[in-house]
Amino acid sequence: MLELDELVARASAVRERAHAPYSGFRVGAVIEASDGRTAVGCNVENASFGLGVCAERAAVSAAVAAGLSEWKRLVVLVEAPQPVAPCGACRQVLAEFCDELEVVLVTTSGLRDVTSLSELLPRRFGAGDLGEGRDAD
Repeated sequence: MLELDELVARASAVRERAHAPYSGFRVGAVIEASDGRTAVGCNVENASFGLGVCAERAAVSAAVAAGLSEWKRLVVLVEAPQPVAPCGACRQVLAEFCDELEVVLVTTSGLRDVTSLSELLPRRFGAGDLGEGRDAD
């Protein structure tokens, strides 16, 4: 696993590329797999607000496209007074790919809060909730 400071630096770099002309709230995210490979994502807003993509979901897409498996850690970096957790939609998308994940919430001023996906999304909805006869892949 990479040092946390290296992951924060990668989140900071990708956060700078965020497209946030409406909210001004730029977010960078990094997913780390068990083999140390990473995927990054930043938020991409759209004038049609519902079409925007959160940094966490952008990182998920990049991780899937890169073939990263066995995710171990997610770092989310924001410029805010306090660390900010992923939205509910991002939590559910993350839960699709891993049962457990360390989630490190960081501010540009250096505040850090370490939690887990299971703390952020207890009693998640998963493939097992779809009933019999459904494939989970």
